[in-house]
Amino acid sequence: MLEPPASAVLVEAFANTVDVEEGSDEIATPAALADWLRSHGLPTGDGGLPAGLHASYLALRAGIREELGAHVGDTPDPDLLAAADRVLAEHPAVITARGALTPPAGLPAQRRALVLLAIAWSELVTTGDAARLKRCAEHTCGWAFWDVSKNRSRRWCSMRVCGNRNKSRSYASRRRSDSADSTDSAGSTD
Repeated sequence: MLEPPASAVLVEAFANTVDVEEGSDEIATPAALADWLRSHGLPTGDGGLPAGLHASYLALRAGIREELGAHVGDTPDPDLLAAADRVLAEHPAVITARGALTPPAGLPAQRRALVLLAIAWSELVTTGDAARLKRCAEHTCGWAFWDVSKNRSRRWCSMRVCGNRNKSRSYASRRRSDSADSTDSAGSTD
C-alpha cells in the first residue's frame, strides 16, 4: 500500500475540515482555525487570527478542494480557484539556496502557517502526488482521500459506502429508463 507523504496528510486534513455530509466546519471561526493549526503543529502566534486572514484560509481550502474534485472528473469552479490563487499571491514562499520552499523571514506566525499549507500543496503538485489526493466523487460526501490504487483510478473515499450509493443510483436510473422504454414500446401502435 502506498503511504501518503507528510504533505499529503496535512493537505488532506486541511481539506477535510469541512464535512459536506454533516454540514460541519472544523475551522468555521478564527478561534477554531487557530486550534486546528496548533493541533497540526503549525504556528499560530500569540494573538488571535484576524477575520480577513481567516477568510484567506477558507479561500485556500476551497481552491484546494476544487482541485481535488478535478482529480475525479469534476469541473472546478474558476471563481474558487481564482480566489485561492489571490490568497497564494498575497502569501508567497521563498526558495532557499538549497532549493527548498520556505515562508519568508519575519512573516507573522498566523500567515506563516498559511504559507506552510501552500508549500505542502506545492510539494504534492511538483512531485505528481497531488493526483493521488482526491475529493470523493459522491457529491453528498466530498471527503478528501489518498488514492492507494495502483493506477490512481479510485473515485470514492469508500467503495462500500459512497461507491455503493453511486452504483445503486445508476442501477435504479437504468431500471426506470428500461421500464419507461418498455412502457413506451407496449403502448405504441404503429
